[in-house]
Amino acid sequence: MNNGDQFDPRHLLARLRFRHLQLLVELKSAGTLRATATALNVTQPALSKALHEVESAFGFALFTRGARGLTPTPQGAIAIRGAALLIEELAHMGAEASSDPVKTVLRIGAPPFVAQGYLPAVLARLLGEHVRVQLEEERVPLLLNSLLDGRLDALLTSYPTEMPDTPVRLRYENLFDTEYTVISPPDHPLARSRRVSWRQLGDQPWILPARISMLRRVIEENFRHAGVAAPVPVIESLSPVTNMRMVGAGLGLCAVPVAILGEALDTGQVRRLRVHPPIPAGPVALICRAAPENPRLALLRSALGLA
Repeated sequence: MNNGDQFDPRHLLARLRFRHLQLLVELKSAGTLRATATALNVTQPALSKALHEVESAFGFALFTRGARGLTPTPQGAIAIRGAALLIEELAHMGAEASSDPVKTVLRIGAPPFVAQGYLPAVLARLLGEHVRVQLEEERVPLLLNSLLDGRLDALLTSYPTEMPDTPVRLRYENLFDTEYTVISPPDHPLARSRRVSWRQLGDQPWILPARISMLRRVIEENFRHAGVAAPVPVIESLSPVTNMRMVGAGLGLCAVPVAILGEALDTGQVRRLRVHPPIPAGPVALICRAAPENPRLALLRSALGLA
């Protein structure tokens, strides 16, 4: 087995081909040599030979063989993840190079409230003659998966203070803390109260983000601290903007980022409740893979004022 401290990447560069990377990814997905051979349109003996070449290049087994097929070894899981990232990056490089005119394509992920409230000003500084942006608006867990799989270059996102362990080392650069608030329809009885407790809020109909979202977990934690069962929402919706409009229509209470209130608050469509204790602010950060270095990120960091 190769010693990681003495690893020479030139050995792999000399022996591996991109078809080998595709082979690793497909073997992980299909699980058997037969299914992989069919997917790649090659014979099973040729596939076995190619897998032997890959494992010989690495110097250790990438899969264990069993009655039910192939299972990645711990080293194999790392190799497969790297292979998937390289394939994704190759496709991205090809799309950039073949565009006319040639432009750097920066792939950014952000939850809706960041995309709608914060990102426009960043993109205004970023966009230019040689830059194009692909934006993915999604829930944070799905954005994180896209980043780990190489489908995104970076995230501008809220995140819990304790992020789950990931197979890829990530780099965080805090940008700001975002403030959250509970809102009600303008004629709601609690809108006139100088102090609203979580116990009072527990008796109300709620519009909540999906259970998987960070804000949903924070809201439920506030109810638990108050010794009150978290309410079952009358409506669940991912979009804070949609939730705010449903509050304005009188369908229930909701917690949203203060940054999106804007006109809805100024025109009296919704009211902020004076909830105690308030929802704690949450960090928003630039999150990217720690390695390998992504040159496209220099453009984004400059637009964020981090360069």
